[in-house]
Amino acid sequence: MHQMTLAEIARGLADKKFSSEELTRVLLSRIATLDPQLNSFISLTEDLAITQAQAADARRAAGENGPLLGAPLAHKDLFCTQGIRTSCGSLMLDNFKAPYDATVVSRLASAGTVTLGKTNMDEFAMGSANESSHYGAVKNPWNLECVPGGSSGGSAAAVAARLLPAATGTDTGGSIR
Repeated sequence: MHQMTLAEIARGLADKKFSSEELTRVLLSRIATLDPQLNSFISLTEDLAITQAQAADARRAAGENGPLLGAPLAHKDLFCTQGIRTSCGSLMLDNFKAPYDATVVSRLASAGTVTLGKTNMDEFAMGSANESSHYGAVKNPWNLECVPGGSSGGSAAAVAARLLPAATGTDTGGSIR
């Protein structure tokens, strides 16, 4: 399942070839196995992800069938996510838990997406190599001696390594182009 694109996942979920919970558990297992080498995640939200996946499966069973319903993703760690650490890659915000969701997080949650965690990034998105995070540099999954580049490197590395099919990012200086 980890090789599937977001569009293939949407079709598979709609056709009931697998459940969102099943997919979420597969991806969380893959993250646990591979991410220690990549460092693409700052925080994982396993319990939240399973709860959201189960809710998406229940919504689908009740007849709802949105294109993102049950689709797993992660958010760049600068997007506020209510009750979840949002550090912006900085020690200064290491214990900050957002009191609200950023608009992109809220809209994706309303569509029924499943949040697997928060991805690593250059501190305060002020960098282009993804090496200045308090949580350590992100590694390029295609060559661990290289960085993925851009302040959204955690999101890029996680998607490139097929840890998940999609992740949010930002483009101040071209990091997601």
